[in-house]
Amino acid sequence: MSLSPLLAGYDNVVLDMDGCLWIGDELTPRADEAVAALRTAGKGLAFVTNNPRRSAEDYVQKMWRLGMQASPGDVVTVGGATQHLLAETRQGRTAFVLGSDALVKHVTDAGLKVLNGTDLATRAEVVVIGGTDDWSFEDVRAASMSARRNGDLIATSLDPTYPMPDGLWPGTGSVVKAVEVASGQTAIVVGKPEPQLIISALDRLGDGRALMIGDRIDTDLAAAAKAHIDAALVLSGGATRAEAAAAPEPKPVAVADTLADLVLR
Repeated sequence: MSLSPLLAGYDNVVLDMDGCLWIGDELTPRADEAVAALRTAGKGLAFVTNNPRRSAEDYVQKMWRLGMQASPGDVVTVGGATQHLLAETRQGRTAFVLGSDALVKHVTDAGLKVLNGTDLATRAEVVVIGGTDDWSFEDVRAASMSARRNGDLIATSLDPTYPMPDGLWPGTGSVVKAVEVASGQTAIVVGKPEPQLIISALDRLGDGRALMIGDRIDTDLAAAAKAHIDAALVLSGGATRAEAAAAPEPKPVAVADTLADLVLR
């Protein structure tokens, strides 16, 4: 399986996962073939995600299960980036986490004391919000009250939705917006459209010209622009060709229906 002419000009590829490789637990058409072809051609590969629901090891297991080879060193998650930020700037503080068990572990491993489930949950010094399918009004209440008291609100991303087989589900940004409105605070954002995930991926990949492949204009393309690399857009995550045409500068270097359509000849 050979690569499309587009890929000849790049040494490394930074590849978003949700919406590009898969929708939920279903691969996008021939995504496994596209990843295999990139590896066979000797392209450096890094996989990035704004989704903090799983650890890097969890994503590697998923990729192997779906027929793609990867190691933890290939995966850059927003949960890991959040842990790095917290360890450098907020170690030793208390935290309330509105997110998955994986995100709670990242916050704990950063050296913060998580107050979830305690009487002090509404008085945490730091509030961390990441994508999760398991949250309640009480979670939003505790996050909002802590953020209002202490003003330190951190979000893994502001993605309003994420793609699933039956359509777009509410994403991290939907919950963040509720907490921002209730607390009067504005969240510090760790993931895309901020460039840190892309920069971390580029650091792992080393020298060479890199291409970002993503499915969102507002996050993937924007982060690539801030990291000063080219970006290509696939439409499998919900973006349309009309939206791609209307995207701000810099425009994507290519637009395709799926990852395989973009990558394979």
